[in-house]
Amino acid sequence: MLEIDINLIKKHAKPGPRYTSYPTAPHFHESFTPDNFRDETIRTNQGANLPDLSLYFHLPFCDTLCYFCGCNMIVTHNRDRISRYIGYLKKEIDLISSFISADRETVQLHWGGGTPTHLNPDEITDLAAYIHDRFDCKNVMEAGCEIDPRELTKNHLEALKDGGFNRISMGVQDFNEKVQRSVNRIQPEDMTRQVVEWVRDLGFQSINLDLIYGLPLQTIGSFEETVDTIIDISPDRIALFNFAHVPWMKKHQKLIQLEDLPVAEEKLHILKMATEKLVETGYVFIGMDHFSKPDDELAVALKEKKLYRNFQGYSTHAGTDLYAMGITSISQFGRIYAQNVKKEKEYFAMLDKRMLPTAKGCYLTDDDMLRRFVITKLMCDFELQFGLVEEKFDIDFKTYFAWGLTNLKEMIEGELIAVKNGVMKVTKTGRFLIRNIAMNFDGYIERKEDHSRYSRTV
Repeated sequence: MLEIDINLIKKHAKPGPRYTSYPTAPHFHESFTPDNFRDETIRTNQGANLPDLSLYFHLPFCDTLCYFCGCNMIVTHNRDRISRYIGYLKKEIDLISSFISADRETVQLHWGGGTPTHLNPDEITDLAAYIHDRFDCKNVMEAGCEIDPRELTKNHLEALKDGGFNRISMGVQDFNEKVQRSVNRIQPEDMTRQVVEWVRDLGFQSINLDLIYGLPLQTIGSFEETVDTIIDISPDRIALFNFAHVPWMKKHQKLIQLEDLPVAEEKLHILKMATEKLVETGYVFIGMDHFSKPDDELAVALKEKKLYRNFQGYSTHAGTDLYAMGITSISQFGRIYAQNVKKEKEYFAMLDKRMLPTAKGCYLTDDDMLRRFVITKLMCDFELQFGLVEEKFDIDFKTYFAWGLTNLKEMIEGELIAVKNGVMKVTKTGRFLIRNIAMNFDGYIERKEDHSRYSRTV
């Protein structure tokens, strides 16, 4: 049984990065060029025993604007615009694949957005076939796609299944009609249940449903009804996200009425209710905002300490090289991160010149590599062996991280973490604050070089 101490979480929670990368995206810079991306791609595709591939494709288009959305998306009904984008995405696929060793296998593939199923079934079939022709996808173990039930037909799902997809992720957020109207996302329960039934009938391996707490007009009672319904639907995975109200980054969030948002105290009680109910039902609390059934690969990876984290969140495939295609997408391999341009016009122009559409990125220093290893271990294993870090990077852990360890003393006293015999372990309650724990090992924060505005961690 997981019991959450609200006062303890409230005491330590504050804004911070999500650590889908380290360094985090605000530290990417425009001096990192397409040539830098190309050179690192060539360098990391030489030699034997190369890492497997993870591929991400960003399909930014949506039918309607959800006011809470924090994604890089484009609302459009212009089918020619969508078709043109797919054509240029193929150009990027051709360019990237030309640099990648032909014997490297793709083990993970993901379509995100936006709403990938804003493509019609024929476009899905065509793009999936194109990807499979350019990359070795015969041993893909995980192929996931984000869908929106509001404009979905069974034909869309059939096209995804035929295209090799085996996992589906779908946003629900909240079933309460008042909440849905306040964020401009009307999605009746029957619609969601119908899509889940189709997914299961077609034989997909797994389905994930997303929920968001902290939306306008949300209450503990109303959200409990949503959680009860989700438990009844019984998805394999559940993501319970904290609504990040960042109108300085996402201008459309100004459409949300501030007075309708639950206060911080109520948000925490909503989180407490939802988490305790899910765990009591049998879901495994993976960490931060993820839950899965005990036999799901995510829960197994957590138990076996094989969990990994990248820009798609928690993953079961550590050690892959991530190549991401489409506007705004972020690649991660070797010693680099590289993010594509944000605007279609610039994306098209660069690809017309056979240039990689890189806008910014960074090379990781030795210090970055060390801190990324530490933060990733904490975020994924919820445990850190000081000796392992010392052996791998030839440092004295307590000296190198003296600043962070000093800061963590209060969390140790609050039983959010425990340190014994050179091993730091994060408690179940501490997992809610794992971002705050990880911040103490962030060199940019320690050196006061991080001036970004982040959402609150819980």
